[in-house]
Amino acid sequence: MDLLPTEIKVNIEGDVPAAVSSLGGSRGPMTSRRIWFAEERDSAAEGCVPLLDAGVILRLRIGGNRDDLTVKLRPCTREQLVGRFSAPFEAEPFTYKIEEDWSGHRRVTAASLVHAHSSGTLSDAIEPGADPAASVDAVQDQFLHACAPAVLLKGLVALGPVHSTKADDVPLDDLKVDLEAWSVTGLDFLEVSIRVKPNDDDDLETFTARAEREQRKLEDAVRERGVALSEHSESKTRRVLTALAAAEQP
Repeated sequence: MDLLPTEIKVNIEGDVPAAVSSLGGSRGPMTSRRIWFAEERDSAAEGCVPLLDAGVILRLRIGGNRDDLTVKLRPCTREQLVGRFSAPFEAEPFTYKIEEDWSGHRRVTAASLVHAHSSGTLSDAIEPGADPAASVDAVQDQFLHACAPAVLLKGLVALGPVHSTKADDVPLDDLKVDLEAWSVTGLDFLEVSIRVKPNDDDDLETFTARAEREQRKLEDAVRERGVALSEHSESKTRRVLTALAAAEQP
């Protein structure tokens, strides 16, 4: 089975603007977007997130040069990714990725199918009373049906917005990092991430050892600039979605 690219993340809380400045993110261009996540309407009103609990993330991003809608399975297994979804592909307007997702000691496999849309196209999907599932297209529906058949997208509501500001390819020692700040419902995060790709001659042991070295370099580079890493074990997506669902409760 082919080795997967690995996205390595660290999360930072507290004074996010100061952290962005310390890590060099304020010196270059930044993209601002608004992000919504879809969940079951009735469950969200009770503070629950059943789609996320089932390993399904439905995300809408609006702003910048385009909108996009992502259907992601995280965590997932390579065995459940079947048919055309067993390997990554790009076929405009779709990008399908399979990656390892590392954050601290947590390591999971994630598969995401992104559908790019013209700017402003997804605005109707996040209006009050709208069902964002209506914007999930046939290929994304096929992805879910094939790889997560127990999950049904019915009666959804868009939770958000999360305000996102992102800087790509920021130099940090000999690394190139992406910085993405999220702000919503009293929560402020900064995610610092790198991607490590396997070489043609890598085996699993060699690639894993290299990715682990890059993870240590990333963590050390952040700490050396006086920025503390978050001690929360939950992903920022879970913390934000849980907070958004709690805000839906009457």
